[in-house]
Amino acid sequence: MMMKKMGAWMLLALLTLVGDWCGRCYGCLEEERIGLLEIKPLIDPNSIYMRDWVEYSSNCCEWYGIKCDNTTGRVIRLSLWDARDQSLGDWVLNASLFLPFKELQSLDLGYNGLVGCSENQGFEVLSSKLRKLEVLDLSENRFNDDKSILSCFNGLSALKSLDLSDNQLTGSGLKVLSSRLKKLENLDLSWNQCNDSIFSSITGFSSLKSLVLSANQLTGSGLKVLSSRLQKLENLHLSRNQCNDSIFSSITGFSSLKSLDLSYNEVTGSGLKVLSSKLKKLENLDLSDNQCNDSIFSSLSGFSSLKYLNLSQNQLTGSSTGINSFQVLASALRNLEELRLSYNKLNDNILSFLSGFSTLKSLDLSDNMFTGSTGLNGLRNLEELYLGSNKFNNNILSSLSGFSTLKYLDLSNNSFTGSTGLNGLRNLETLYLGNTDFKESILIESLGALPSLKTLDASYSNFTHFGKGLCNSSSLEEVFLDDSSLPASFLRNIGPLSTLKVLSLAGVDFNSTLPAQGWCELKNLEELYLLGNNLKGVLPPCLGNLSFLQILELSHNQLEGNIAFSHLSHLTQLEYLSVSNNYFQVPITSGSFMNLSNLKFIACDNNELIAAPSFQPSAPKFQLLFFSASNCTPKPLEAGFTNFLHSQYDLMFVDLSHNKFVGEPFPSWLFENNRKLNRLYLRDTSITGPLQLPQHPTPYLQTVDISGNTIHGQIARNICSIFPRLKNFLMANNSLTGCIPRCFGNMSSLEYLDLSNNHMSCELLEHNLPTVGSSLWFLKLSNNNFSGRLPPSVFNMTYLLYLLLDGNKFVGEVPGMLPRGIGNSSKSQLDGIDLSRNHFEDEKTSVEPDRASRDYWSEGEILSSIGGRGFSPHDTKLWPEISVKIAVELTAKKNFYTYEGGILRYMSALDLSCNRFTGEIPTEWGNLSGIYSLNLSQNNLTGLIPSSFSNLKHIESLDLSHNNLNGRIPAQLVELTFLAVFNVSYNNLSGRTPEMKNQFGTFDESSYKGNPLLCGPPLQNSCDKTESPSARVPNDCNGDGGFIDMYSFYASFGVCYIIAVLTIAAVLCINPHWRRRWFYFIEECIDTCFCFLAINFRKLSRFRR
Repeated sequence: MMMKKMGAWMLLALLTLVGDWCGRCYGCLEEERIGLLEIKPLIDPNSIYMRDWVEYSSNCCEWYGIKCDNTTGRVIRLSLWDARDQSLGDWVLNASLFLPFKELQSLDLGYNGLVGCSENQGFEVLSSKLRKLEVLDLSENRFNDDKSILSCFNGLSALKSLDLSDNQLTGSGLKVLSSRLKKLENLDLSWNQCNDSIFSSITGFSSLKSLVLSANQLTGSGLKVLSSRLQKLENLHLSRNQCNDSIFSSITGFSSLKSLDLSYNEVTGSGLKVLSSKLKKLENLDLSDNQCNDSIFSSLSGFSSLKYLNLSQNQLTGSSTGINSFQVLASALRNLEELRLSYNKLNDNILSFLSGFSTLKSLDLSDNMFTGSTGLNGLRNLEELYLGSNKFNNNILSSLSGFSTLKYLDLSNNSFTGSTGLNGLRNLETLYLGNTDFKESILIESLGALPSLKTLDASYSNFTHFGKGLCNSSSLEEVFLDDSSLPASFLRNIGPLSTLKVLSLAGVDFNSTLPAQGWCELKNLEELYLLGNNLKGVLPPCLGNLSFLQILELSHNQLEGNIAFSHLSHLTQLEYLSVSNNYFQVPITSGSFMNLSNLKFIACDNNELIAAPSFQPSAPKFQLLFFSASNCTPKPLEAGFTNFLHSQYDLMFVDLSHNKFVGEPFPSWLFENNRKLNRLYLRDTSITGPLQLPQHPTPYLQTVDISGNTIHGQIARNICSIFPRLKNFLMANNSLTGCIPRCFGNMSSLEYLDLSNNHMSCELLEHNLPTVGSSLWFLKLSNNNFSGRLPPSVFNMTYLLYLLLDGNKFVGEVPGMLPRGIGNSSKSQLDGIDLSRNHFEDEKTSVEPDRASRDYWSEGEILSSIGGRGFSPHDTKLWPEISVKIAVELTAKKNFYTYEGGILRYMSALDLSCNRFTGEIPTEWGNLSGIYSLNLSQNNLTGLIPSSFSNLKHIESLDLSHNNLNGRIPAQLVELTFLAVFNVSYNNLSGRTPEMKNQFGTFDESSYKGNPLLCGPPLQNSCDKTESPSARVPNDCNGDGGFIDMYSFYASFGVCYIIAVLTIAAVLCINPHWRRRWFYFIEECIDTCFCFLAINFRKLSRFRR
């Protein structure tokens, strides 16, 4: 019998193992695989994120965002966060898409542009099928009213966790929702627009354990009603609201509360003592970034169960009146494990009382006013200690020797001199000593005796001496000494650190050659950063000894030599190589790297590309993600593009700008070979011929810059389908013709478009440019031949900041909304407009300021990182946004000023010069308080200069010259204290010039000339006498007739000529005496001409003989 039972158990175990093996081998169910493949084209038709969701892959459990049950093989978690192509616009969800996934437990649809659900197709269709769905994430979508949320929920009775954070909800519809989700335990409504009325709306969530309402518009009024209903609530987050001390009485009813977050509010701590007697289970309390002072200590002593307390960024001082309360607090909180007191004004008075927190594991005292006159003692369980940014001196170091359990210590930015060592810290693993002036080396040398130390960061420090004691360490793996002052011998002496894996010495400025010993002995080194050190000479052969090196950063030095003859080829593990901004000679085939099969990143900008020896192989073993070799050919290079690029298929970033590849056509093969290409920079590379696009789409491409070449022809009509996610398109300074493709009007992803300085010509229509809801923020079409009237949608683009259309042939009136919101902080503001040198005219231009706030687009760096030790070459989001350098020319006082780069984020400009605008300047333009430059010169404007211009407090350039303005110059303009350029010349202004004070004391006569009725300094005209009017200078704008209307001139001249001829004829007919004299005069003229020709003809004939 016993044997039978044992056999049955063995058979059951075998069947279980077989079921598990089958589940693992055959993957997900076919029904679910088909369901996933039906979802993909609806949210990611171009395979940007779901590139491994393919028909031929049978095991969908291995696809991105999918997790299956190991036994059944069914999908239990589906993560589609940020998986949807945002260019598809708003998403109205059809929840029936998820019906095949009957065992689904978690569904993440965050950051996908969701606005609601289709009628009768919300999650109610899943209520009978998805009985196990417990977690639903809808965060960072576009639910802008509560009806849109309610349209999705009518079922999901098993749901336990719901994330609706970062939408635009007010919470008014949650009362209905609470009646449907009876089992909900976790609800996140942070970063919405909820006010205190939400509390009554969520009373029905009786099972709720965690409620997050951070970053809303709450004051806490009405919270008491909620506390009586949510008796199971354990976690309450109310940070980043407008709560004050009245909130405490409203929280007393949450008797089960374990975690309370009131950070970033207006709390002082008054009334907190009442709360401590009610919340006996509270373990985590966050009151950081409030207005608490030392009186808070006495109010906290009743929270005996606290494990985490955060009082950072308050008004704590450690005064004598509060020190007793702090001592009581230390003895009362017997369970406290983490205490944060950073960013206050605490002093040494409290140090001796910290020993009372005997259970403390983490203590943060950074950014206070400690000096260390009293030592730190006790705290036998402490593992993390933050003492950075204080005034601690060497005395504190000796008191730290007793912290034998310490693993993390931050001593950066204090007043240590290096004369006292650190001892006894046998478990210390990470030490920060940044921004320290090491006058002596005792402290650094003592670190070699710390047996567990793995990471040392002493960046931004000054080392007078750097002894060899540190090199005795047998555990150190990472050393960061960036931007420090090190002795020249450092690299020669660091060799004994055999365990070192990461060495970062950026910006040390060694100003020497690389030694041939020491650092080359670091056989386990994986990452080496030596950028910006003014290193000279060639790379020593011993570099090849670093066989485990994965990252080598040598940029911004003065290293030289042919890199093909270096020993880089021995670094077989190398993934990242940067030698930019040196004097290296780099063979165009990169033959010296051919055998480095792990190489993913090469940056060799600002060196010299040279022709390669013929014996080098053409096909390397590596497949790059990143290749940058800009500005590497001071002379024309006949060899063309680097040869090895033809064998690359994984490139995401290519920059060959500012090279001279003679006669090269546009490299469409780069797109064909590299379907993941994301950034391509070929500016000023001497490319010729037409813009030949690849035959197949490049779905990942976001930036193309091929400005400054000789590309001719038209932009292909199918460019939008070939580059469906294009964000930045720059083709300035070429020879393009034709028009902007019509599909650009539907390209919602386009953010930056520069087609300036070409030969494009057509009449722009609505479909040629992105529409109102597009992402476009920079549009430059300057110096082309575009004509016709501008589409009104140009001025209504939601995010447009810079509109540069100067030097074209646009005509007609500028739409009435121009320039809505210029210079104001508005959602639809324009920071720079240049419509000069066109043929615009307008009777009246209105301004409608909008004072809502706006966040500027932040320009990133070319590459922030390659991932360091966690670098993953398969990460599709590896590369951040690329900085596109902007160049904007503004005209002021007949001079051109060019602004480039980040400064444009801080300026607003409007240039409407050299057009045909008429009428008066609207007084509303004085509301453009953020504008820096305004140029309305060389138009036909009339009327007065608005006195409201005195509100332009930030304006630096104001040019109103060459118009027909009259009246006085407003005296209030002297209040413009930033004004550097002021020009009102050649108008009809009269009266006294503004008082010569502030900036107006710097303007000379040229700012006012051509106004004969103006008087006063700096003009010679005295206001006590009348001068005769002087001649006005004509408009000198190119292509403009100035103040003389040429059409009127020609018409009047013709009429006058005809009248003169008819008058002479009438006189001759009436008076016979004058008629005879006229005929005698004509006859005499004919005879004279005949004689002159006859005589001179004979002379000419004899001369020829």
